[in-house]
Amino acid sequence: MTEGIGYALVGLGVTFDVVGCLGLLRLPDVYSRMQAATKCVALGTLLIVAGAVLMADSSAVLAKGALCLIFLVLTSPTGSHALARAAHRSGTPLWEGSLLDRLAEDGEERR
Repeated sequence: MTEGIGYALVGLGVTFDVVGCLGLLRLPDVYSRMQAATKCVALGTLLIVAGAVLMADSSAVLAKGALCLIFLVLTSPTGSHALARAAHRSGTPLWEGSLLDRLAEDGEERR
């Protein structure tokens, strides 16, 4: 039973990763692409690791998998935010179809 659930989680995770990769190819600017990549890691990779932990059925693998999941949850959004802020500060333009720029509205002088 747990092996079937594990395979389902891995399949769902791979699906999220493929959709995230398509987003990297199709989205118009660096900020949208970064959002797709973050969602890809946050959902896809977490599901793959969770499925692998379920299929392994070992307490050592469970502990290592839990540490990996915690690490991914903490570092993925933080890294994405830092990269997006650095891109904005360096002057990387937004897509011309973007409606607003909240970071510019708040003022970049607060660093």
